[in-house]
Amino acid sequence: MHTQPASTYQQQLTAMRAALLAQIADQRGGTVSRAEVAAEHFGHPQDSRAQLATERELEFELGEREMAELTAIDAALARLQAGTYGACTDCGTAIAPARLHATPEAARCLHCQEKQEQLHPV
Repeated sequence: MHTQPASTYQQQLTAMRAALLAQIADQRGGTVSRAEVAAEHFGHPQDSRAQLATERELEFELGEREMAELTAIDAALARLQAGTYGACTDCGTAIAPARLHATPEAARCLHCQEKQEQLHPV
C-alpha cells in the first residue's frame, strides 16, 4: 500500500510523537499539570477579565490541537501495526506516497480528506 518500508514511516511517526510530547511537556513547564500551568499563566491581577478569558481559551485550544495530533499519530502507528497503513480509512484506496511522505499520520486519501473538511469545517 505504501512505497517506503513500513519501518521508515514508523521511525518518522515515532519521532513526531516524541517531539510533540516534548513540546507539550515544555509548554507545561515540565511535569506540572495543565491546570497548574493555567493557574500560573492566568493569575496576574493586572490582567483584565477579557484578556484572561482570551488567553485561557487559546491555551485550551492549543491543548486540544496537540491532543488531536497525538491521537492521529497513535492511530497511524496502530494502522502500521495492523498492516492497514497507507489505505484510506474511508474508501480503502491507497493514499498517495507523496501525501504520506508529507503527512505520515494521514488517515484519508486527499479526496476523502477534502470531503471530510467540507462536512466539518474547522
